[in-house]
Amino acid sequence: MQIDRIQLRNFRNYAALELCPCPGVNVLAGENAQGKTNVLEAVYLSCTGRSHRTRQDKELISWGADFAGVHVYATRRDGSHEVELILPAAGKRILKIAGQKASRSGELLGHVTGVLFSPEDLSLIKDGPGERRRFLDIAVSQLRPAYYYALQRYSRALKQRNELLRTQATYALDEFDQVLSAAGQEIMRYRNWYVEKLNAVSRQVHGHISMSRENLQVEYRPSVKEDMLTELRAARETDLRRATTSVGVHRDDLALLIDGHEARLFGSQGQQRTAALSLRLSELTVMKNESGEWPVLMLDDVMSELDPVRRRQLVTYLTGVQTLITCTDPEDLAGAEIGRLFRVAGAQVTPG
Repeated sequence: MQIDRIQLRNFRNYAALELCPCPGVNVLAGENAQGKTNVLEAVYLSCTGRSHRTRQDKELISWGADFAGVHVYATRRDGSHEVELILPAAGKRILKIAGQKASRSGELLGHVTGVLFSPEDLSLIKDGPGERRRFLDIAVSQLRPAYYYALQRYSRALKQRNELLRTQATYALDEFDQVLSAAGQEIMRYRNWYVEKLNAVSRQVHGHISMSRENLQVEYRPSVKEDMLTELRAARETDLRRATTSVGVHRDDLALLIDGHEARLFGSQGQQRTAALSLRLSELTVMKNESGEWPVLMLDDVMSELDPVRRRQLVTYLTGVQTLITCTDPEDLAGAEIGRLFRVAGAQVTPG
């Protein structure tokens, strides 16, 4: 897959931008707070329908503007793809695919695919299960839109069940248990499938990045051990007392083990950062294996966070992959074959 053109309107600090990246390595270089990350954020939005930095569309709109627009043109093996998102200051966002308004948000998925690695990804290792579930949800949804719709069904049913629990209204709990169980079992199947794929490549990827000094293992840890419907019914009295649903895929976790030990608990800062990078590169590889083509790789100011050895190892992954990299100093990319260099200053992007 290749992104041919990126157009922004009133997005973050950009009043307007048109950027045509090359098929290889594209570097956005400049000082901090000039708008480099905003370009990657817009591309990520076109891939997943969400920002990696905020859940609020209003935060993406330039100050004083009525809307923000992101328009991305891409070429895949099956032809041209065009995704446009219009984010109004008031009202619902508008999504267009190939110029036609889409009725469901899931229609966005699979047209522009990408993997983003940023310094904040350390939270995948260090923070709670919610961050790792979010990683799974975004990764699997790009490959299997049916998973995204199962998540929507589950989320709606969970919200409604919790509301019944809060009001002690038990009359419809059986119905919502059925919906939660059906959607939850589907989600678990997809998560288990994806983590098996991820774990199969993570050993090789992490071995390469760590110079064969460490082994990375990825494990899916579902909260449901046997049958979800049975466990929901068994937990009903507890749930009514606590006014929340204690059983389900909303409590799943993903474990990352370095040489058999949990990276979250026992890994050093350097080991955790390397594990997060390896997880993203494994995601990239799985996406390529499943779709038959590389997604776009976005690296947000990560070179300065890596030591020279890991930088060199990362650079070897860029061959054949369209890459968007932000940095303050292009010298950090020593050894990379840069296809196009852009200078970013004050929301102005110029060829370097």
